Amino acid sequence: MITVVLADDQRLVRAGFRSILEDEDDLEVVGEAADGAEALAACRALHPDVLLLDIRMPGVDGLETAREIAADPDLDAVRVVILTTFDLDDYVYGALRAGACGFLVKDTEPEELVHAVRVAARGDALISPSVTRRLIAEFAGRARPPQPGPRLNALTDREREVMCLVAAGLTNDEIAARLVLSPATAKTHVSRIMTKLAVRDRSQLVILAYESGMVRPGWLTE
Repeated sequence: MITVVLADDQRLVRAGFRSILEDEDDLEVVGEAADGAEALAACRALHPDVLLLDIRMPGVDGLETAREIAADPDLDAVRVVILTTFDLDDYVYGALRAGACGFLVKDTEPEELVHAVRVAARGDALISPSVTRRLIAEFAGRARPPQPGPRLNALTDREREVMCLVAAGLTNDEIAARLVLSPATAKTHVSRIMTKLAVRDRSQLVILAYESGMVRPGWLTE
């Protein structure tokens, strides 16, 4: 059973998401919150698998909430998915850097919401890879110039190749198919990369790939 906390200041939005998620046998909404402070309290009390978190809320907003969750070792297993009205919300890139594993626009189709929660819970890939990739590229282009770090030197050539494919939003299975590897081997490569680079999850790996200059905005469409 995948447990979920819903954090949104609009009660009707929470009710709609709860109805969609609880129609699924493997999903359970265990808590709700109307602002960031309530979301943090719910996560600390309930330790859900996934937090669906509105980016814009009164008081403690979604960005600060994501940062606090990422900084709390006791909440390391909580996967944060940002909810936003617009798919290029200025705050979303910051939220991904703060530790969120991806984002959803609020008018997403019900089946996409369900799929996103399942994907987030297993930590396998970013939410909506093509859209998230576009958003990261958009805001990475406005970020400070790439600063290659010495820790990237710890990666093998194969690991660098895998990291670039993770930055493209590919799942482990897709990486395996691209590189003619077994899915287990692809998963092992990704895990080793995250361990070597001391990143929390795949989204942090994508951010690092852009900010280090390993990939650059627009490279996937050239």
